[in-house]
Amino acid sequence: MVDNLSQLHRNYNEQGYFVIRNYFSASEILSLRKVILKFHQLWKHDNADFYQQEAFNSSLITGSKYLGCDERVMLFNFISSKKMMNVVESVIPANPAFMNTQLFFDPFNKQQDNFWHRDCQYDHDVEAQKKVIHDTQVLHLRVPLFDEPGMELIPGTHKRWDSDEEFDVRLEEKRRLSSEDLSTGKKISLAAGDLLVFSADMIHRGLYGLDRLALDILVFESAANFIDYVDDDCLPDLAMLDKINDPRLFINTIHLKSQGCFESVN
Repeated sequence: MVDNLSQLHRNYNEQGYFVIRNYFSASEILSLRKVILKFHQLWKHDNADFYQQEAFNSSLITGSKYLGCDERVMLFNFISSKKMMNVVESVIPANPAFMNTQLFFDPFNKQQDNFWHRDCQYDHDVEAQKKVIHDTQVLHLRVPLFDEPGMELIPGTHKRWDSDEEFDVRLEEKRRLSSEDLSTGKKISLAAGDLLVFSADMIHRGLYGLDRLALDILVFESAANFIDYVDDDCLPDLAMLDKINDPRLFINTIHLKSQGCFESVN
């Protein structure tokens, strides 16, 4: 278990991320890997063209399309385990809510480049991005299932705007490319059993290689307006909730969705 949660909170506030090495046991990773590999193989079969042309991630891992009830319950229990909730609540202490899961892998095309980005850039123009990075909180909790090159992050950009260099590269201005190296980047290699927590809206990129396979769990502040990003099928049903040791993370999301439905009716 984490010894100093307050230190993690300080690290996150200052840098926008932290890493806990060897946080999960070999048996925990083995059990998780078995379920995730089943999802990945079925997903690749159904999305063969997309996978071979450009894909580097998939989502909705906890949904019902590829996994059975017991496998989904196993994932829900991992996501909301004491280990995970301790970390989540060190950053979002008030009613954190489950958003989604993503699976990151190496592109089929080995020549495909990675790229710098903030998650918010896909939903907001530049002026809105400047506001979003100060107003909202979405966490990525990355669990690598194999040793991998990891991530490259720009520390502190969860709270500050891009430098000129960062802006031009990230948004490919002035003939720059989003795959170019940045002088401010910090590479963080990851091993199976590690946990990387980082802000979705800081500048970051994944590093390809070593046949990476990493499960990302996305969590958000209940006060933020992200409920439209949640797919109903990725949440546990009532029967599953009874099998989850600590379902608060999912109950918070279900509650927010029910509030949204009520407001839309009225």
